[in-house]
Amino acid sequence: MVDAHESRVDQTLAQVLPPVEAWLGRLIPPRLTQALIEFLVFGIKQAWACLFGGLLLLGMIVTRYVYPDTAPIARYDFLVIYAVAIQAVFLITRLERPSEAVVILIFHIVGTAMEVFKTDAGSWIYPENNLLRIGGVPLFSGFMYAAVGSYFARAARVFEFRWRGYPRIWLTLALACGIYVNFFSHHFVWDVRYALFALTALIFWRTRVYYRVWRWHHQMPLLIGFFLVSVFIWIAENIATFTAIWLYPGQEAGWHMVSLQKLGSWYLLMIISWVLVTLVQRPQPAD
Repeated sequence: MVDAHESRVDQTLAQVLPPVEAWLGRLIPPRLTQALIEFLVFGIKQAWACLFGGLLLLGMIVTRYVYPDTAPIARYDFLVIYAVAIQAVFLITRLERPSEAVVILIFHIVGTAMEVFKTDAGSWIYPENNLLRIGGVPLFSGFMYAAVGSYFARAARVFEFRWRGYPRIWLTLALACGIYVNFFSHHFVWDVRYALFALTALIFWRTRVYYRVWRWHHQMPLLIGFFLVSVFIWIAENIATFTAIWLYPGQEAGWHMVSLQKLGSWYLLMIISWVLVTLVQRPQPAD
């Protein structure tokens, strides 16, 4: 069932797009016009699904350049308040369901716990001082993980995800647990991420996601979808480190792009987020 807010998105597009399509139809062939409209709607719906993450990233960029040094609270603490305010507005306006907020909160906690461990191990640092933090981790960092869960929950509704060949939930939960444990254990024993990549491919090899953009229904292998999302998260990570929200070793002396190896980490971490979302939005089979 499509959420009321997502229905209003379709209703608004149904009012706005016909004049645009009519104008384009006078310039280019009808089939190409339809394809361009489909692509435009895809971008609009993706932006709608990314709303929480986009607003959070916007806050990071703006505070990097305009947040005053004389402000009564630290930049990181302001971002905590800002992120909580966004989450509250989402719940009040029902842009996010309470059940989804609970799962996203769980991922927030899971992400923060990993952040505490990773910063202590020197994997990355948060260079600015603030009050609302646990060890070396500002509390707003968990919202960056929550943004991934928010995206998946909203995308599944706005694109009306349906599935073929989706594996059993218990199997995906076991995979997610194994991925999470490896983020800690590889500091002490062998890193089994390549085995986890292979296991992920084995579990989701036959899984296809069906989704509706505007006129047409489309399908995609889920593994490709996972990869594309991880690429965009990696791009967002580069923007975040450019704003000095956090820094990897070597970036303190001068910013440089985050290693492409981080794509693999985001790929695996994103699977944890998706599996948590499926606990409240159970995958529905394609008609």
